[in-house]
Amino acid sequence: MNETGGGIVAGFQGKSIVLVEDEDGFLIPTTLKNVVVIGEETYDLGRVVQSKVMGKKVQTEQKKTPKPLDDEEDYDPSEREITFRAPAVERKGGDQLSVFLAFVPMNPQEMTRTRFETYLVNDSNYYVRYVYMTAEGSSWHLRSEGEVEPNTKLFVEEFGRESLNEMERVAIQLMAYKRERPFLMKDPVMTDLRIDPVKFYKLHTFRENDFFEQTAMVMPIVENDRPARPLVVDARRLKEEMYDKKQNVAPADKTYVRRYDDGRQKGNPFVIKRRGDENLIVVDLHAEELLENMAGMKPADILNYQLDIFRRTLTENAHLKGQKVVFIHGKGEGVLRSAIIHELKYRFKGYTYQDASFQEYGYGATQVTIR
Repeated sequence: MNETGGGIVAGFQGKSIVLVEDEDGFLIPTTLKNVVVIGEETYDLGRVVQSKVMGKKVQTEQKKTPKPLDDEEDYDPSEREITFRAPAVERKGGDQLSVFLAFVPMNPQEMTRTRFETYLVNDSNYYVRYVYMTAEGSSWHLRSEGEVEPNTKLFVEEFGRESLNEMERVAIQLMAYKRERPFLMKDPVMTDLRIDPVKFYKLHTFRENDFFEQTAMVMPIVENDRPARPLVVDARRLKEEMYDKKQNVAPADKTYVRRYDDGRQKGNPFVIKRRGDENLIVVDLHAEELLENMAGMKPADILNYQLDIFRRTLTENAHLKGQKVVFIHGKGEGVLRSAIIHELKYRFKGYTYQDASFQEYGYGATQVTIR
């Protein structure tokens, strides 16, 4: 009624907006009250009718409209499926891929009881297909998969503190692309992240950010086309660090001697430190504490030796029901701790475990209770 032109109704947006396709093929959103239909109704495919708006006649081909069933007297055309999809809005500087994993506390005023929401934040002009997984021993569990639209954030899941032990190690795979327009190809991204559960108990971990109105823990998966550092063990680098102060030591047979707190050497391959007040067993699994000489040993050999000490400690004390054993493994890359948790889940299923006292051992110790 307000403009000169005509065409056919190609679709609907809600109940008040129709999409009018003109003779050039463009879809023009128009309010329903400003559209006048000219010509007889027909449901025959290919039947040509005339549409007229403000005196201009346009020959158009009537598209087939589904005829309402006999029991659908109140057929509403607005209920038809909308096939029109507006192109994604791009922003300047958004052609570098940046995707973040975010954890948002639902009730930050009660950090000891609040639950958390997980989001994927796509801060780029690309559509991103994602797979979100968590580790279960040597296997992986799919938690979510889907697509994140450009310059948006997507809710992934809600979880509580009871699930924190399941989320110590997460992996995310990403593939980026654009629709209906040319784009530069991006490399697929595979990131393996280590999440420290202790951080979920600290309010200062959740900070102000550009993506949420409330504070959040935001971890980069890929930022400006650069993937976050994956959680992998570089055997060469680990070996260099361990041998940094022992470069000139001649190769020798593997030997190990553990010591009591007073420094007395013992022939037992793993001497246990006991705290008299609590009868607490403390075993330091650091390689330099277990081995006097690591020359010629590969990182995998050292890890297997540490796990052997861990297994033997629990096996030899299995008769002490309720006994608490603290294993000091250090924070580092988390490889040894992950291996210990795997052993507890599959080899020592009945034993309970938790983080040891932060005040006494920092964030690198696990306390096991023999059951």
